[in-house]
Amino acid sequence: MKRRTVCAALAALPLSVALPARGQSGAPFRIAWVTTDRKDAPNANLEAFREGLHDLGYVEGRSHAIEVWSGDGSGERVGRMAGEIVASRPDVVVAAGGLALFPLVRAGVKLPIVYSVSADPVEARIAESFARPGGHMSGISLFALSLVGKRLELVKEIRPGAKRVAVVCNPQHPGEHKELAAARDAARQLGLEVRYFPASTAAALDAALAEIARGRDDAVLAFADGFTLGFAGRFAAFSLEQRIPVVGGWAQFARAGNLMIYGPVFADVYRRLASYVDKVRKGATPGDLPIELPTKVELIVNARTAKALGIAIPASVLARADEVIQ
Repeated sequence: MKRRTVCAALAALPLSVALPARGQSGAPFRIAWVTTDRKDAPNANLEAFREGLHDLGYVEGRSHAIEVWSGDGSGERVGRMAGEIVASRPDVVVAAGGLALFPLVRAGVKLPIVYSVSADPVEARIAESFARPGGHMSGISLFALSLVGKRLELVKEIRPGAKRVAVVCNPQHPGEHKELAAARDAARQLGLEVRYFPASTAAALDAALAEIARGRDDAVLAFADGFTLGFAGRFAAFSLEQRIPVVGGWAQFARAGNLMIYGPVFADVYRRLASYVDKVRKGATPGDLPIELPTKVELIVNARTAKALGIAIPASVLARADEVIQ
């Protein structure tokens, strides 16, 4: 069949298809793992998901099969693959992060979807509520507002004399205004002033960092989402250039050279996603499964960065750290 004929067939395919009964005897349960991670890079999240399935008694190749669909760094590419993903007829789609999930939503994919997402799913209009999302999707949201205040408390611990913190966040991230309100409330209780810097493009981020440098803020709090993580190296370089500590929410942010993170343990999140897939295999509709929040969090301190910034991390913080990067 010529390529144009294949493309035409995919374009004509509805983005929801009739599937055999889930868990049908003799047929492995088919899972489409959709990610924007690069296909040639190690995928710790996928391995954690596999571990979760194994813990539930699944044996890959016998009870189930996982097909990996990689956007190779691009959410747009995920959107373009939507028709092919549907054509592969998976029993369930696992969307590894919002950058993988939202292109599928925009493409109108109606297959059962289990996800992890940093956004507020209700604000993103992919769920009616956390308790009963409705529709064909559910999963785990990393949107835990209590973590915002904890990060600011850590700023105050490492810099007791701090008066002003710059908050950098993506205004297009669903729920961002709630995070900002939580940051301002926590800052008031800690005697801190918050300066707000919205940024959703590289140019806007550069402008924000330039203004933070001019204002000599005592620290930067980068809200955790795919945008800020994508510029983790830029934040780290700025921090060393200006000697201003940057605190974030995901482990990769600290490993990229930023001072500290406090946030969800991703391995636990993806192991727990396996239980959603298990429920779908047993006949549950994702929209009837409550959206969960992280249950395990971690504190990671980059001691190498602290030394470069001339910051002595208090022993009380180091004692609570789950990881200290030397």
